[in-house]
Amino acid sequence: MDGTVEVDASVTQDRFEELHSRRDRLYRAVALAVGDAGLAAEAIDEAMARAYARWDRIEAYSSPEGWVYRVAINVARSALRKTRREDLWELPPEEAVADDHPDLELRAAIGRLPVKFRSVVVARYLLDWSTAVTAQALGIPEGTVKVRLKRALSRLAEDLKGAEG
Repeated sequence: MDGTVEVDASVTQDRFEELHSRRDRLYRAVALAVGDAGLAAEAIDEAMARAYARWDRIEAYSSPEGWVYRVAINVARSALRKTRREDLWELPPEEAVADDHPDLELRAAIGRLPVKFRSVVVARYLLDWSTAVTAQALGIPEGTVKVRLKRALSRLAEDLKGAEG
């Protein structure tokens, strides 16, 4: 024996299929974070393809789902920079995300946040990830997640309060 470990291909395939089964959930999160449903679909597809191509490494991560989210956000942000779009929320909120979030005012307020804040809010509240998982997924320190979340929630509260009055 040469010291290599045999990996059951069916177990590896099952693990990837488990990740792939969460594609729609990740798509909705990315669509809300970047504010563009079409771009989110392309970004998720690209991220899933990259995960599949590197699955031997990705499956060992503590959160392959977080890795896909981060890659998709980065792909989408890169595409937005390339097209030099200033308004990151071109679509009405009801077109960007399915009926999971019926509060249109809240979705619109989230859409007005910068992407760096939106991606944290979405990971924490839509994906229901912990601060640690969110930090790992976005490649930022936990303290940065907490600060961005606090600032985002403050902006949301102010924005929603202004909408009422």
